[in-house]
Amino acid sequence: MQAVFDVVLPVFGIILAGYLSGRIKLLGPDSSDALNKFCYWFALPPILFLGPARVPFAQVFDLPFIGTFVGGVAVAWLVGLAGQALFFRAGLAQTALALLSGTFSNVGYMGIPLFIAAFGAANALPAVLTTATYTLTLVAFTVILIESGLSGQGGVGRAARNVAMGLLKSPLVVAPLAGLAWNLGGLPLPNPVVNFGEILGAAAGPCALFAIGLFLSTRSLSTLAGGRKSLEVGWLVLVKLIVQPVATWILAGVFGLPAYPTAIAIILAALPTAALCFVLAQQYKLYVERASATILVSTVLSAGTISAVMILFADALAQR
Repeated sequence: MQAVFDVVLPVFGIILAGYLSGRIKLLGPDSSDALNKFCYWFALPPILFLGPARVPFAQVFDLPFIGTFVGGVAVAWLVGLAGQALFFRAGLAQTALALLSGTFSNVGYMGIPLFIAAFGAANALPAVLTTATYTLTLVAFTVILIESGLSGQGGVGRAARNVAMGLLKSPLVVAPLAGLAWNLGGLPLPNPVVNFGEILGAAAGPCALFAIGLFLSTRSLSTLAGGRKSLEVGWLVLVKLIVQPVATWILAGVFGLPAYPTAIAIILAALPTAALCFVLAQQYKLYVERASATILVSTVLSAGTISAVMILFADALAQR
C-alpha cells in the first residue's frame, strides 16, 4: 500500500504545483497551452517509440494477457458508450474523447512508477507493453473518431482524407508504429538515441500533470463539472475505476490467465484516467473541462481502489 501513496502523492503534488503557479499568476493560460504542445509533439513520442522498439517480441506476444486487458477496455468502452448514448448525447468527436477518458488508464505516468516502486524495475514490463498497446489501439481509434466527427459534414471522401491526414500527423500514432517497425526490422537502437529519448521522455509526465494543474487554476469547479457535467464525470469515473477492473477480472477467468498476470492486468485496469486524455482534448480544443475533471476525480479515488485491488490480490502478487 505504501507504494501506492509513493506514486499518488507526488502526482497530486505536481498537479498542485501547476495549480498554485496559476493562482498566484506566476504562469498564465498560455503556459498551459505551451506545455501541452511540448508534451504532445516532443516529450510523449520518444516514450511511445522506445517502448515497442526495444521490447522482445517473444514477451510482447502474450495472447491471454493481451486478450484479458484489451477485452476489459472494450467492455468498459461499450458500457461507457451506452451511458453516453442514453444520457449524455454529444457529437462523435466529443463522445470519442469522453470514452477515452473513461477507459484510458494512466499507465505511463502512474502505472510504470507504481510497478517500479512496488515490484522493482524488472517487473515493470507489463506496464510498458500496456502503454504501447493502448496507443496503437485505443488512441489511434479515438483519433479516427475525432477526425471523422470533425470532418463529417464535408462528405465521405473528404472525411476519409482528413482522417488519414490526422493519423499521419499524430505523433501518438506515428511514434509507436515507427517503434514497432524498428523492432520488426531487427535493428539495434544506438545508445545516443536511447538516451535522448529517455531524457526527453522523462519530461512528459511532470509537464502534462503540471499543465493540468495550471489549466485547473483558470477554471472554477462549476465550470469543470457543474450541473450535468458532474453527472457525466461521475459516470466516466465509475466506468474507469469499477467497470473496467471488474470486466478485466471476469475475462482473466475466461482466458485462463494465471494468478499473478491476472492481478497485474486488474491493477493496470484500475488505474485512474491518463493525463494524455487532457493532452489530446487540449490539442483538439474539445471536452477539455470534463477530461480534466475526470482525471482529477479518478486520481483522487484511485488511491482507495488500487489499494483495495493490491490487498485483495496480495497472495497472487507474492508469486512473482
